Amino acid sequence: MYFKRLRDMREDRDLTQAQVAEILGMKQQQYERYENGKNEIPFEHIIKLAKYYNVSLDYLAELTNEKKAI
Repeated sequence: MYFKRLRDMREDRDLTQAQVAEILGMKQQQYERYENGKNEIPFEHIIKLAKYYNVSLDYLAELTNEKKAI
């Protein structure tokens, strides 16, 4: 699921959950629930993360393995 990709992208950038939560303007515990698949991440946060990581929405949603839209 997409939450695994969220974790992988965060770890690839050597970021903590707290750092990503700060980017999204939330608490670390709330972001942790997104990564663990316990809560669905709001679409506006997915967009913000796609821009931050410079990847397509399809990549974050695991609809493709291509990081950039063609």
